[in-house]
This record gives sequence, C-alpha cells and structure tokens, in this order.
Amino acid sequence: MPHSPPTAAPRQPAVYRSGDVREAVLNARRAGQRVGLVPTMGSLHEGHLSLLRAARDECDLVIASIFVNPTQFGPQEDFLAYPRNFDGDLALLATTGCNMVFAPTEETMYGPNHSTFVEVGPVGQVLEGEFRPTHFRGVATVVLKLFELVPADVAYFGRKDYQQTIVLRRMIEDLNLPFKMRVCPTLREPDGLAMSSRNVYLSPHERRRALALFRSLRLAEQLARDGERQVQTIRQKMEREIAETGGIDLQYVAFVADGTVSPVEQIEGPTTVALAAKVGTTRLIDNLLIQPLTPNR
Repeated sequence: MPHSPPTAAPRQPAVYRSGDVREAVLNARRAGQRVGLVPTMGSLHEGHLSLLRAARDECDLVIASIFVNPTQFGPQEDFLAYPRNFDGDLALLATTGCNMVFAPTEETMYGPNHSTFVEVGPVGQVLEGEFRPTHFRGVATVVLKLFELVPADVAYFGRKDYQQTIVLRRMIEDLNLPFKMRVCPTLREPDGLAMSSRNVYLSPHERRRALALFRSLRLAEQLARDGERQVQTIRQKMEREIAETGGIDLQYVAFVADGTVSPVEQIEGPTTVALAAKVGTTRLIDNLLIQPLTPNR
C-alpha cells in the first residue's frame, strides 16, 4: 500500500537582531522583489497572522518585526508585563510563509542618548491621546525607525487600531515617506471579541463581560440601519448596554467620520464608532464601521 510522502515542517524565517536587516531588504528590492512589512509587538494571534497572509499574497518577501516598544507605554501601563513568547511567535510565523523576522534589542532601537521623537499633531491628541498622552508619539517614532531599518514597499496594519492607522497615514503623507500602507480588517473571536494580545489578561468572568463592548457596537450599527441618525441617542443606548453588564469602566465612545478622527453629531455617511474601556485591569479598544442604509426612492 503506497505511503504518502511526509509533510515538510514549515520553514522558520531568518532572524535579524540589528540594522543588518536593512541591507538584506535593499538587496531583495534591487533584485526586483516586492517587500512587505508587518510591524508587531509579538505575542502573535490570528489577527497578526491575517496581516502576514495578506502580505504573502501581495509580496515576494515578507518580513515581520517583533519589538515591545517602551516609548508607547505610559508610566503606569503594562510594558514589563506585556506578553512575550518569541519562540512561539517564530513557530506561528513559519506557518504563514514569513521570510524574515526583525527582532531588535532595545539598544538597537533607542541608543543611550536617544532624544528625537515624532510629534504627531492633532490626530494623536484626541480619543486615545486623551488617555495615553505619549502613546502615539512613541508609536510614530518606532514605526518611522522601523521604516528606515526595514525599507519595504508596503506596510500592513490592522483596523482594530483605528486611530493608529490615521496617525501613521498622516505621518507617511507629511514626511513624504516612500511607503504604501495597507489596513486590513479586524479579526474577532467566534463570540465577537476583537483579537488582542491583551486578551490573555482577562479572567473567564472578565472575558464574558468584555463581550458587551462588541454588542454595543453592533447595537449602534443596527440603530443606524433602522434609521436612527442622532449620535447622542445611539451613544446613550450603547452606554446603557455596557452599564447593564457591569464591571466595565468605559472611557469613551466616539463617532467619527470614517478615515478621520473628526467627530460627527449625525450619521450621514460612513462613520466609525470607536470605544475604549477597562475590564478589570485590562484596557481594551474596539471599533466598527457603520454605514446607514440609503432609503429607497
């Protein structure tokens, strides 16, 4: 009876720890290869892997960066506790066809006299910026450094970090960076919870409570489809849904014109509803694009 040939183990990507990665990327581009970069902080989940698969579909060479960036964490935030699992991440990356991993040390990214940062302006001062005033300064700085060290053609980001994508797109445009940016859909657990590395912090009870966040977003979507246009009315119903669950410290619910952080009072076109809340000690963000149905004429 014939035997099936053994399945080859996924090939692990080459790991770079220093700026040597830049020459490898430039060599690939000189050879005519299209290069895709997926910046991450590790502790990978299916949401990250979906970005890598998108890059694999569109590029010849795929690179993931893994770096827990200290400058985007505030003094009372979870930098030291942030989940790290480098060996597990490498195994997952191998399944996506990722070719290279750039995993720099903190010393590579921030030398002892580092004092230059990117100021992101008004798009980073609202919403997340109100609760995490130095967050986007750190995000923009590290992403700009990654773009310099890994000069890919396209960088891939997830829509779950909606405001982050707005900030980075503004930086790319303002600084004339030679990058294209692809924003890929939010991936969710089967019960609707947005995938996040921080979900591992949630106890089973907290995780059940956290589902109220997505329920409230779906409620906003349904109300808009049913014809409600007043943001204040929709927000109040969302807040009631979350309050009735209990155990959730809601920080904001924002309605903004999609693709911006500009608030709207009425839903007249594509609108992103974004929210942030603490469930126990875990801070979660989520958002949903809602598009009101146009009445039949």
